[in-house]
Amino acid sequence: MLDIEFAQLSDRGRVRDHNEDFIGHAAPASEEQARTHGWLFALADGVGGHDRGEVASRVAVECVLEGFRQAPRGESLNSLLPRLVQAANAKVFETAMNATPSGSNMATTMVACALRYDQAVISHAGDSRCYLVRQGYAAAITRDHTFTNEQLRMGAVTAGEAGRSQVSHVLSRSLGNNMFLSVDTSENQVMAGDVLLLCSDGLHNSVTAEDIGRITGHGAPLDETAQQLIDLAKQRDGGDNISVQLIRVRSVERVGMYRGRHYKLH
Repeated sequence: MLDIEFAQLSDRGRVRDHNEDFIGHAAPASEEQARTHGWLFALADGVGGHDRGEVASRVAVECVLEGFRQAPRGESLNSLLPRLVQAANAKVFETAMNATPSGSNMATTMVACALRYDQAVISHAGDSRCYLVRQGYAAAITRDHTFTNEQLRMGAVTAGEAGRSQVSHVLSRSLGNNMFLSVDTSENQVMAGDVLLLCSDGLHNSVTAEDIGRITGHGAPLDETAQQLIDLAKQRDGGDNISVQLIRVRSVERVGMYRGRHYKLH
């Protein structure tokens, strides 16, 4: 059976007087539920400059967690997770429209990670990230949805020009802006010893992948590691809210699929 440990922490930073990030998780209640549903972690960052960002992030995470808990047994995470993020987008949009007679510009980023057997499925929209840390090396396995990053991907600007752009953090996608949302989803095989890190841009704007690999790779308790990462982000900047979720894989259950049914691999 998949065996994990985790820690999560959110901090308002050194400048903001409130926290627009929101984090949450859904844990299986039994070994059987670990195989039929698995684990879910979700992190959302209310978009700065918009109304009630803290409401948008909370609504999005709570919607995804509730949908995950009510999902049919054994539903494919590859289809379930993007569907849940789409539902969260619609919920934030509807909440914004009902906030005032003229609506409200509520929006949030989201990154969600579901784990079952030896697989981690990641769905996201916006610039909250997921990193995979393996043997002390950290790599982002999500792609920021910013206008500058989209231009870079299409070859319209160089990496140097993207780094100097005054609008490098303007989002091209987020939950709540429209009724429909394009959600990026990827499936990743995990191994014992891997660490998955979900974070808001308050962390990754000031803490590098090298920092993440170094700090998370030495096997310290995850709550201490989360605090160390946030302290480093605050030391270097701290101008934004900072949130992190850390998931360490202790062991996995290797499985195959035959005629829609899982079977254990030895």
